[in-house]
Amino acid sequence: MKLYKRRIGHVEHVRVLILHSEIAPDAPPDDQDTLLQAAVIERALKQLGHETSCSNFDPDSAAMEGMLVRECPDLVFNLVETVWGSGVHASLAPAMLTRFGVPFTGCSASAIAACGDKIFAKRAMAGAGLPTPDWSEAPAWSGIADGRWIIKSVSEDASLGLDDGAVVHGCEAVAERAQACAARYGGRWFAERYIEGREFNVALIEKFGAPFVLPIGEMLFERWDDARPRIIGYAAKWDETAPEYHDTTRVFDWQEREPRLHRMLEFISRECWSFFGLSGYARVDFRVDAEGRPFILEVNPNPCLEPSAGFAAACAQAGMDFASLISEIVKSAIQG
Repeated sequence: MKLYKRRIGHVEHVRVLILHSEIAPDAPPDDQDTLLQAAVIERALKQLGHETSCSNFDPDSAAMEGMLVRECPDLVFNLVETVWGSGVHASLAPAMLTRFGVPFTGCSASAIAACGDKIFAKRAMAGAGLPTPDWSEAPAWSGIADGRWIIKSVSEDASLGLDDGAVVHGCEAVAERAQACAARYGGRWFAERYIEGREFNVALIEKFGAPFVLPIGEMLFERWDDARPRIIGYAAKWDETAPEYHDTTRVFDWQEREPRLHRMLEFISRECWSFFGLSGYARVDFRVDAEGRPFILEVNPNPCLEPSAGFAAACAQAGMDFASLISEIVKSAIQG
């Protein structure tokens, strides 16, 4: 049943429902960040002249329908990252909104589902000729050879389970680490070939129906012990008391010195946008090896919009303040 049959004709003043995951009071900082995003986005929307309300996402269809009827939003700002405590169900919110015919920000349910299963996404990218590191999965762990491998969650983001011990050597160590992570965090885990090299984040935002590539940030690992793998682990993202939180910095001044690499990252990121059918805003994460070859680590629909995070930093480099960023996301959702 569709609740909405009309199309919004303007973006000057709309009623926006900010929909986010249900967050427990004692939730870890990566989950609490969702509420921080909701608060700053609400302030920006009010600054832009929009009417706002906020709600937890309820995966019960009847409950969601009733809430949408009560709130009657012109648009939903979708910040749902987990459902039932897991990122694997994140596509349920946009799927339900699509069913009800309610316009919403960001990527579609199909894009979120495809990118949210990292093994599926890597298979798809490899089949399309998009460069991504080799990988292996349980139970066979086929193809594991010499060199280093990094153990990652198949469906969870926010660097869950990533620390120095996530990078291992050999099939036995791969299996042991994956089993330990599954026991501690649940879910499926896989091994990805560890690419020694530089790390880049490419932020894209939709303008006039096409992806616009924002200035590309490179992550620097400052004061980093040579024995440690250079990865953006959980502590580097979320633990303000950890040295790596302060010793990983983002810079944008490399682009003019390396135009060829810049063009490659831009081109591949646009290819990812088209291939996965992304919309609204997204981020593509890369490693670049010593030979200058880029490898796609992940494609992230609806990345974090917290003002201190990488997406907002890329916008600032492009001369776009936070309110303008939110305005562009709302505009693309309405016009889409």
